Amino acid sequence: MTLTDHPESPAPAAAPPEGGRRRWRVGSVEVLAGLLVLVVVLRGPITRSLAAPALQTWLTVFVSVMTQAVPFLVFGVVLSAVIAVFVPPSFFAKALPRHPALAVPTAGVAGVVLPGCECASVPVAGALVRRGVTPAAAFAFLLASPAVNPIVLVSTAVAFPGQPKVVVARALASLVVACLMGWLWHAFGKGSWLRMPERPHLDGMGKWPAFWASVRHDVLHAGGFLVIGAACAAVIAVVVPKEWLAQLAANPAVAIVVLGLLAVLLSICSEADAFVAASLTQFSMTARLAFMVVGPMIDLKLFAMQAGIFGRSFALRFAPATFVLAIGVSAVVGTVLL
Repeated sequence: MTLTDHPESPAPAAAPPEGGRRRWRVGSVEVLAGLLVLVVVLRGPITRSLAAPALQTWLTVFVSVMTQAVPFLVFGVVLSAVIAVFVPPSFFAKALPRHPALAVPTAGVAGVVLPGCECASVPVAGALVRRGVTPAAAFAFLLASPAVNPIVLVSTAVAFPGQPKVVVARALASLVVACLMGWLWHAFGKGSWLRMPERPHLDGMGKWPAFWASVRHDVLHAGGFLVIGAACAAVIAVVVPKEWLAQLAANPAVAIVVLGLLAVLLSICSEADAFVAASLTQFSMTARLAFMVVGPMIDLKLFAMQAGIFGRSFALRFAPATFVLAIGVSAVVGTVLL
């Protein structure tokens, strides 16, 4: 057997650069230094560009979305790490019914106890799937939690004072959509559509080192997609003329779809969207209900985060189905209760 045929033979060492000198490579320090030099050289044009109204609006929307979302993203990541490291898999087998059809509504109602927004629910749902929870139940929790938790319901009551039916309609419509989507996934979902990202290897690590390793992994992974989604929402806020909204509000059926699309594009945190909905007085109450039901379930930043955690094949199927169901259920519930 020759040396190259032996499977355990080490590869020959690479020849050193000519003259025995190490090759210089561009690293993060050099890149940062170059960027600082460019900022100093181009400080005049940069300052004038920042004064443009469109850019000011873009920055305002981007910073607003990030400021609202990041604390709850961190909360969700921490809770995800706690589930991954400290909660035994047997806990979920005991807490949820064994039959997926019964586990779906149970998981949806469980969202009432989590005081977080949609950015927190995505990594938590990913952790639940990894711990053996049926995806149908995890997705029901993902959709219900941002809209039925105590903070969101209280903020909705404050935004619509003296109108408790609005709070009831929002909670009911959100739970119905979450359960329907969970059951749809159970009936028609395929495992090949779901692509979970690789996790850091936690076996053999202590509890706290494993916890911080999981936190770092999820922050870096989900945070990047959150930045992309926030940037897209800011671009839409600058491009779409506000005058169009006033013209579309005249048709009740069209208004429901328009406010649903607006919720997707604006990507407002579920703790704040009720106040935005209350300000859209030119639209019907049913259309504003659709705005509050659709937003926490699917928007630009959520689509990006879902694609990052569960894969693009999942997001491209799950997001449109969620939007259609949310619009339809909001129209029915709003017509009956509001």
